[in-house]
Amino acid sequence: MSTASVTSRPGAVLADLLPASRTKDIALVVGGAALTGIAAQIAVPVPGSPVPVSGQTFAALLVGTALGARRGFLSLGLYAVAGMAGVPWFAQATSGYAMPSFGYILGMMLAATVVGALARRGADRSVLRTAGAMAAGSVIIYAVGVPYLALATGMTLSQAVAAGLTPFLIGDALKAALAMGALPAAWKLIDRRG
Repeated sequence: MSTASVTSRPGAVLADLLPASRTKDIALVVGGAALTGIAAQIAVPVPGSPVPVSGQTFAALLVGTALGARRGFLSLGLYAVAGMAGVPWFAQATSGYAMPSFGYILGMMLAATVVGALARRGADRSVLRTAGAMAAGSVIIYAVGVPYLALATGMTLSQAVAAGLTPFLIGDALKAALAMGALPAAWKLIDRRG
């Protein structure tokens, strides 16, 4: 299948530009999990918070958008299961499910699915639509992660928001800006080559 026919077809995500095969899908799922694990190692502790600023949220949203809902969910699911099994690839080389930040990982699974579904509807083709998809994904991650943080640590919800949401908003805006430039630019480059 040529690149031109894929880009003109509604419902395509970037991963659909590769020839279809089960082997490709497996490689994309494993690669997405690995990318998220590698990005999670770019982590900076936040004073007063058990949650560091890391690259894993950006990777999770990028994986979901590039792979689509099904492969994005499977990729982040593999990331979560392998990390729970002991692979030290959560932020700051941690693993397991008993950590206060594990809710964010669960939120990333859901967010990757939603942004993947949005990408199939063209949300990754323009700057503004990509911004909306990234914002929706971030809201989902926090909607799961912050209450989990409160339950896991005994914080009140307002304390969890102060420790697990507020310090991350500027970084999330920067990550969204990167995605807003990269994803539509990738589609424009593909359309020119097609």
